[in-house]
Amino acid sequence: MISTLLVANRGEIACRIFRTCGELGIRTVAVHSDADENALHARVADTAVRLPGAAPADTYLRGDLIVKAAVAAGADAVHPGYGFLSENADFARAVLDAGLVWIGPPPQAIEAMASKTRAKQLLGLAPLGDVTADDLPVLVKAAAGGGGRGMRIVRRLDDLPAALEGARAEAASAFGDGEVFVEPYVENGRHVEVQILADTHGTVWALGTRDCSLQRRHQKVIEEAPAPGLTDELTQELYDTAVRAARTVGYAGAGTVEFLVADDKAHFLEMNTRLQVEHPVTEAVFDIDLVALQLRVAEGRALENHPPRARGHAVEARLYAEDPARDWAPQTGTLHRLTAPEGIRLDTGYTDGDDIGIHYDPMLAKAVAHAPTRAEALRKLAGTLERTVIHGPTTNRDLLIRSLRHKEFTTARMDTGFYDRHLPDLTAPTPDPYAPLAAALADAHGRSRFAGWRNVPSQPQTKRYLMAGEEHEVHYRHTRTGLEADGVRVVHADAALVVLEVDGVRRKFEVVTYGDQVYVGSTALTALPRFPDPTAQHAPGSLLAPMPGTVVRVAEGLSAGAPVRAGEPLLWLEAMKMQHKISAPTTGTLTALHATLGEQVQVGALLAVVQET
Repeated sequence: MISTLLVANRGEIACRIFRTCGELGIRTVAVHSDADENALHARVADTAVRLPGAAPADTYLRGDLIVKAAVAAGADAVHPGYGFLSENADFARAVLDAGLVWIGPPPQAIEAMASKTRAKQLLGLAPLGDVTADDLPVLVKAAAGGGGRGMRIVRRLDDLPAALEGARAEAASAFGDGEVFVEPYVENGRHVEVQILADTHGTVWALGTRDCSLQRRHQKVIEEAPAPGLTDELTQELYDTAVRAARTVGYAGAGTVEFLVADDKAHFLEMNTRLQVEHPVTEAVFDIDLVALQLRVAEGRALENHPPRARGHAVEARLYAEDPARDWAPQTGTLHRLTAPEGIRLDTGYTDGDDIGIHYDPMLAKAVAHAPTRAEALRKLAGTLERTVIHGPTTNRDLLIRSLRHKEFTTARMDTGFYDRHLPDLTAPTPDPYAPLAAALADAHGRSRFAGWRNVPSQPQTKRYLMAGEEHEVHYRHTRTGLEADGVRVVHADAALVVLEVDGVRRKFEVVTYGDQVYVGSTALTALPRFPDPTAQHAPGSLLAPMPGTVVRVAEGLSAGAPVRAGEPLLWLEAMKMQHKISAPTTGTLTALHATLGEQVQVGALLAVVQET
């Protein structure tokens, strides 16, 4: 029996595994980088071991350090979570060689299936060799890992070399393996997968299907179980292929077999030899704990002959610290508050006051709703996300709500191109026009407590806020009876709550302030100074860092004075395990290059200046 478990991971998945361990009476060990010293997973574990450094390559990808940590902490088992080393056969062997229990499939099964190229060969498939124009479009894909990293769609042959180079660099950074391959890209397909669970006694469960078609940058955003709209025949084909893949390699533990489905045909993608991010929807539908079952299998116990019966529908939304309207740019900063109403499952690796850094994945939490029907589950999750309080970096919360309510999704007609078609509409700003006024009135009340209410009418007061990228100016004034604003009746105003009457309808606004950052309900505003700072202006053609990150590449031969073309890549930033290209905004001359290779930059930092010709 396992008594002490080390989780070779971080964030919400480590916290989620620890939760099951607590229910089973298993002691827990966390590992943490220097950047994660105060992270939630390091705080909630019974024991925590430091991995010196911050970059994944120096910490969570160092299998030797993790095995030493397990031995030093007295662990007798290691769970890899997902990502990082979860599909690394050498790491699995190192764990076993140290006399520890490995919570995962045998190393030889990982080798067979964790490499997507070898997995295809086992099932009688093969990646493309020499790519020609007739093969386009194609997908460049990392052979190891997942999560959308190391993937590029190529529609022109001229773009293939750069796509291969970029995918190799991203895959090596995220997984420690730069191998990539090329396969046909299926347009407008649905991403459907089968959850499997196998024991060491010959039993393999196919635990239903999941649809994960809503993706950005090939990384899943919303997942659900079961996948809607599949015929019984196609569903059985998916089950049979998944079970065959597991039996072919002598699989044991939890795994996922993924497909692209188009025109009622299934195209095998890969087998993930680990727990998936979206496993909670399967847990909800089958009323099981997959982590507990993983531990049971690792202890040598047998599964029942047949899986439990599925019931209802479950949907999961991944809450990311990112700005979908700005090319999904990762966001950093302090998460002041994250609170969801009761009624859904919220898996997170953060608590109020935690910092969101640049080194790791930007996912803050996973919100999961379960209901008797798909329509009820979608409504439940959208409504709960709408009432969730998030104070901190920009997130994709509004995008998730709109996606869950979009007609193409509610009618199950979505595919992997959903965000390519609908992103502008889904990210169009719809700020509350009365939020700036509520913020100003709350601020005025807060200051009046110290200055004292005037017993005579005052001159109109002005306050400026930045909301949804636009500046808003509001006016109010103090009167003998309180605060007054043009066209709106102020029913109540204090530092935390403002009640306005607009056209006879009363509206309540909860207001919370953190420095110059103000939250009115779910609307974020920035209080602006009365007079703009003239030194904050940048020259035309300035390239500013769209997110904090590390300069990992500078275009060959680039220096001040060089001619550049509009759209030409100049720099590459890496943030939260993804690379982001910075291109010339216009054709002209590079008059200044401030960024240097390896430099860490903050959002808004001046990287370069291009003077238009």
